[in-house]
Amino acid sequence: MSVTAFAPETEARLALARQVADAVLFEGYVLYPYRASAAKNRLRWQFGVLVPPAWGAECEEHAFQHTECLMEPRAGAALAVELRFLRARRRTVQRALPDGRFETVPELRLEDRVLVPWDEGVEERVEAVVPVDELLAGDVTIPFGRPAGEETEPVLDEGGREIGRTIRRYEELDGLLRLSARELDGPYRVMRLTAVAENTSTWLPPAGRAADRDAALPRSLMAAHLLMALSKGAFLSMTDPPEWARAAIGSCRNLHTWPVLAAEPGRADVMLSSPIILEDHPAIAPESPGVLYDATEIDEILALRTAALTDEEKREARGTDERAAAAIDLADSLPPDVWERLHGAVRGLREVTGPPAMADAPGPRPPDTPWWDPAADAGFDPQRDQVVVDGRSVGAGSRVVLNPGLRRTDAQDLFLRGRTATVEAVLHDVDGAVHLAVTVDGDPGADLRREQGRYLYFQPDELILAQEDA
Repeated sequence: MSVTAFAPETEARLALARQVADAVLFEGYVLYPYRASAAKNRLRWQFGVLVPPAWGAECEEHAFQHTECLMEPRAGAALAVELRFLRARRRTVQRALPDGRFETVPELRLEDRVLVPWDEGVEERVEAVVPVDELLAGDVTIPFGRPAGEETEPVLDEGGREIGRTIRRYEELDGLLRLSARELDGPYRVMRLTAVAENTSTWLPPAGRAADRDAALPRSLMAAHLLMALSKGAFLSMTDPPEWARAAIGSCRNLHTWPVLAAEPGRADVMLSSPIILEDHPAIAPESPGVLYDATEIDEILALRTAALTDEEKREARGTDERAAAAIDLADSLPPDVWERLHGAVRGLREVTGPPAMADAPGPRPPDTPWWDPAADAGFDPQRDQVVVDGRSVGAGSRVVLNPGLRRTDAQDLFLRGRTATVEAVLHDVDGAVHLAVTVDGDPGADLRREQGRYLYFQPDELILAQEDA
């Protein structure tokens, strides 16, 4: 029989994976500028939405997710499964009337926030622990349901006087989690695990009109995903499996979701099946100061733009959702050292020995070899080669005037035409064309470009020799 209590060790492993799973759960939950009135916050819940079957038949959204992956459980192993999703809680705002009654209003203005109607997301979990032997014996079906309900909360002004109330309504929600396993033929004992999460709501669209997404969402599972952990054994990577398992991995069917290894690197006993495609062992960037919900943005840019919202915009954001209010407060309170970390990070560089003058410099050191490969390009030397411009030889150190526009150009050329620049290297491509790598005079990033070998490139007929070199 399946049980629903996670062992402490399993709970610890899942807690680590939930750090990434939370990013999936709240991806796009509320987008900058965090106001309900913003156009991009009017179409909610974009990922992993499992809608009622009657609505799914009317649209391109789905009522289920189907996950298949391979696992190598050891004797006596059990599978812990956690289905996680958000449930919509629809909030209505009402104003108090002098006679004690309440009327529904589009907003309720308070000193620190502006309350507006909104669909709040409430986290839900369905948990089960099933022995692997039970999965091999046949489908294990785990039904779940959430009843309809209503919550009322008074809204008080700064003096403690009740000026209104919010009404939050839940709709009935039903679903099913089906698990099974099948042992496969091969050189090693491996099983295909199948996990299906399904919305089984019997809700039908109101009679006389087509189904409407706004009515279906309170009966849907939003941002649905699965966490799975083996008590003994390991899962196989879906993207980098051992050679002997490639055919079996290729036969796995994953619909509306994709499973990846979610334990720390070096372990393979936890799997995350997500509606957003991730790589194995995904992790939250250590520089990230907190949850900003709009992961399509760079944290630094998003936090700066959030801090720059007007006071009125921040009041509306705080009244839209508690999580939006937390994002506003986060951007307003970041200390200087956190801003510094957000400015950028370099990962994956190996430390090498640099020139003596940089021996004491912090961080990764540049290599002590040229940035081109002398062995592969023995006939060329970007620092010494010359090319003819305006009838004169030009090479590294020459000064030129940029004159792009004779061939395909981009918008940046409009700003560079007529600027003086220094030639840093003369380069030859495999087709025999010549390109001059340059840094623009007055560019504050010129030293960084030289250090990294990231230049602007022009062909000889796009340059004019500078007056002093003519």
